[in-house]
Amino acid sequence: MAGGYTFRPLRRDETDAAARIHRRCLEAFPFLTELIHTPEEDRAFYREAVFADCTIVGAFDEDALVGHVAFKPGWIEHFYVDPERQSRGIGGRLLERAKAALPDIQLLTFQANEGARRFYERHGFEAVELTDGAGNEEGQPDVRYRWRRPGIAEPAAQA
Repeated sequence: MAGGYTFRPLRRDETDAAARIHRRCLEAFPFLTELIHTPEEDRAFYREAVFADCTIVGAFDEDALVGHVAFKPGWIEHFYVDPERQSRGIGGRLLERAKAALPDIQLLTFQANEGARRFYERHGFEAVELTDGAGNEEGQPDVRYRWRRPGIAEPAAQA
């Protein structure tokens, strides 16, 4: 336990709680005026897709899930901390777990999510691409970030 929180991989029966945090975070974004999926669809997506494809590490306050990071080789797919628990170091400790597991990480966040952008940049991520939003369901412009563990070389270009 660190700073009152524990961190561990999520069990399959905890993925609905992760989907609820995901939804709470999306609802807090003022630039997303309409959510595309229902809460039931969010839960099914986490159970059937995210849990199947990713390692999900959760942050817990006693038994309550308060944040999570879902990652697979090379990518952080989902990273959310309950809006009421942000700015307490939870996100940084979750990110440490992903960095320990992955030597080279990319992720996408909305360009309008200034708090997340500052967070990633503070933690050593570099913006490498801006998109117009055509590649995401929300149609919101993204920024792709990348972090490489020190000493990890850029892959050689193929001829």
